[in-house]
Amino acid sequence: MKTRRNFLKRAGLFSAATLLTPQLNLAFPKNSIYGVQLYSFREAMLKNPKKALETIASLGFKEIESAGSNKGYYYGLSPVEMGETCKALGMTLTSGHVHLDDKFERTIADAVASGQEYLICSSLPSKGQTVNNYKRVAEKFNIAGEACKRQGLKFGYHNHEYEFESEKGEILYDVLMDNTQKDLVHMELDLGWVVVAGKDPLHYFKKYPGRFPLWHLKDMNMHEKVSTEFGKGVLDIPLMLELKELSGVEHIYIEQEEYSSTPIESMQYNMNYLKNL
Repeated sequence: MKTRRNFLKRAGLFSAATLLTPQLNLAFPKNSIYGVQLYSFREAMLKNPKKALETIASLGFKEIESAGSNKGYYYGLSPVEMGETCKALGMTLTSGHVHLDDKFERTIADAVASGQEYLICSSLPSKGQTVNNYKRVAEKFNIAGEACKRQGLKFGYHNHEYEFESEKGEILYDVLMDNTQKDLVHMELDLGWVVVAGKDPLHYFKKYPGRFPLWHLKDMNMHEKVSTEFGKGVLDIPLMLELKELSGVEHIYIEQEEYSSTPIESMQYNMNYLKNL
């Protein structure tokens, strides 16, 4: 793995997170809407999805992005029930991570029923770290994008770090970008995995302006290559937020996969960080 250049550190650490309180919905800055990737609360969502969503709403989140689980994309709820539960709690189910597979038509139908806007492919539909494979994947993405568009949905792709490997001098993620239609394939840039791959999100904002309507805002501990609370890792979050317009982002989902203590405490810490920017 390549070593990432040091990002300018412009934000200090904030006090340790407190336990969940009714005042948490005041934590986000005024006029800011942040969402959460439900993988951040995966255990709670599997145990009791409605109760978990209530907790998430009390934290101040306004948008939800679902993820796959052993109970399906909606954690055992029906697509309609998932969308309506979020709405009743003052949140919107705007996106969901899915697979591009032989069940994709059903996945589209469920997403329409849930009322969400985006379907985001969370991993490559075929293996092979080659330019040719990424060109084939790009064509599959264009076709999936057309299928989603016909049903009033938007299709996209979420990166990890491996897409930034190279073959024959070509960065594979760039191959994907260059061979997908921007009106059909909407990229969700995971800022954390970009820096783990040794790349600079700013480079991609400049090279492909307006191509990233969705983000995963995720700070990373580069020593262990795991996610961490905001301000404890290497991502220059203040700079990223200053560049929202250049990137084209419309939906920012906070994701944290590993925790210092609990998901609730980590998310409280993250919100305090954002509040104090």
